[in-house]
Amino acid sequence: MAEQKSQEAGAELGYEEARAELIEVVRALEAGGTTLEESLALWERGERLAAVCQQWLDGARRRLDAAIDQGDEN
Repeated sequence: MAEQKSQEAGAELGYEEARAELIEVVRALEAGGTTLEESLALWERGERLAAVCQQWLDGARRRLDAAIDQGDEN
């Protein structure tokens, strides 16, 4: 279920976009001044954005590993 949510959130976001929005979410949470409900919504959005970023990083790692493996075979 969490993976599905992160895929939905990431369908429209690239890594840089998700990271930039995540930074803004963290800043908003650190600044305070929000209601509990707003803070929870920000936290949930941040979790989804973090998952999107992690998916991009995992995909990049797989591509690098595949390229390294291909280079070792030659």
